[in-house]
Amino acid sequence: MSNASPNQLISNRAQQSTRYLSVDILRGVAIVMMIAFHFTYDLNYFHFVTADFYHDPFWLNFRTLILSLFLVLVGFSLQLAAAHKLNYRRHLRRLALLIGAAVAVTAGSFLIFPDMVILFGVLHFIALASVLGLLFLRFYWINLLLGVGVVVLDLWFQHAWFNQPAWHWIGLMTHKPTTLDYVPLLPWFGVVLVGMFLARLALKYELLSTTNRGGNSLTLLLALSGRHSLFIYIIHQPLFFGILYLVRLIFW
Repeated sequence: MSNASPNQLISNRAQQSTRYLSVDILRGVAIVMMIAFHFTYDLNYFHFVTADFYHDPFWLNFRTLILSLFLVLVGFSLQLAAAHKLNYRRHLRRLALLIGAAVAVTAGSFLIFPDMVILFGVLHFIALASVLGLLFLRFYWINLLLGVGVVVLDLWFQHAWFNQPAWHWIGLMTHKPTTLDYVPLLPWFGVVLVGMFLARLALKYELLSTTNRGGNSLTLLLALSGRHSLFIYIIHQPLFFGILYLVRLIFW
């Protein structure tokens, strides 16, 4: 029989329960939106449909919405994971997976699209943000102010010095690099900081305290997708690309 007090048992359970259904569902929604975006992009690439992903406001805003949701959740989840005591072994294991996946994305893009290599895409950014975010875990309203400030800075300040390839990852350049995916530190780290602030807000007012594992089949499927978002991100594009390539090869 355990000698731990009821308060200690509650604290232990809180530390072990690092996932919330609502957060996983939101991440699952972002995954579904991303899949829809990429599948349409692939259909356009193989000329099954016609869409302008580089100038059409709908597709540009849709990408911004997807990315914003993902990166708010990156900051939100990082803050939740550190709510009691960050498990650095788990964090480092996840970081290693992110770095490995980012390297795989760069290598794959080099082999298939050598003129549009992904050097600093969303996985590269999330890996860096997962490290930099550790420096901001203790902040609260400061994260909101810094986050908004970083986004505003990117909106009004650009300089040709950042056009140099070595500094593309920072942002603030006067033109976007030629690549399939580009998520620079500025302004997107500001979105992560806002997510960290929102998590502190949710924890302070116990907005997540009543979350449970129940739900209908749709929400549970979304939550499952959210829990395995990295795996889905890695496999969905090669899968789509392979299927559409075979369809075009066979029927066209």
